[in-house]
Amino acid sequence: MRILVTGKNGQLGGSIHKVVSASSAEINTNQNLNEFVFVGREELDLNSETNITSYFNDNDKFDIIINCAAYTAVDKAEKEQELANQVNHLAVKQLAKIANKQQAKLMHISTDYVFDGESDKPYVETDKTSPINAYGKTKLAGEKALQEAMPDNAIIIRTSWVYSEFGNNFVKTMLRLGKERDELNIVSDQIGSPTYATDLAEAILAIINNKDYQNEENPTEIYHYSNEGEISWYDFTKEIFKLARVDCKVNPINTEQYPTPAKRPKNTFMNKDKISHRFDLDILDWRKSLDSCVAILKE
Repeated sequence: MRILVTGKNGQLGGSIHKVVSASSAEINTNQNLNEFVFVGREELDLNSETNITSYFNDNDKFDIIINCAAYTAVDKAEKEQELANQVNHLAVKQLAKIANKQQAKLMHISTDYVFDGESDKPYVETDKTSPINAYGKTKLAGEKALQEAMPDNAIIIRTSWVYSEFGNNFVKTMLRLGKERDELNIVSDQIGSPTYATDLAEAILAIINNKDYQNEENPTEIYHYSNEGEISWYDFTKEIFKLARVDCKVNPINTEQYPTPAKRPKNTFMNKDKISHRFDLDILDWRKSLDSCVAILKE
């Protein structure tokens, strides 16, 4: 199969490339049967409708498109709503139409921020969406546009609190600040599930190598994926410092004590039963995956 992966310079795109490269070094793996094409903004700029059209006109057809690219600057999105909407909504709609035309399958990455965070139980895929910031609104618009343009052969994966050894993320920021400062104030009343991008990358590759997924035409579906377990940003930070042996005091504070341009949902813990049962995925606990990532970052 010929597979396009957008966002090659981001956390998930970089992680997919890492996993594919590692698999390619092994003999007789499924990845060796696939041709992966990784593109970043320089090859495929989702901010430009013309560039998107030109890229697909100038290249051979793909069997699967994995869209990892997104506008993810949550606070900046409040002021750059037009740009965020182009990348997270209008470009997704365009990709869905192109995938339909090429008879390709489309896998699109979305976010837990489509929810308002007011639930007292884990969110399932059918729960009501009600984003409370511009970023979440543009991502939800992208989901809806994809479903309308491509009612079959697409998968939307909502994920949360993504971190990795690539790009900018919470884990790397905390490791840097922990070495620079004696103490940090971290929000303790926002709850969610961290996601190690390598785990999500491996899940995506398992899905595209699933025979049912490859051979059947299925209605477009939404799935939730993160590592197992729920945690606050405060407790997450404490575990990061524990694993990295960083000597920095961590103080819990409320959301109101740390105002940001974009409002954050209080609880975005998601239920992963649907994706784990459908594709027989073994989802790791967040602590185990964090340990793996911190070990790499310490090298």
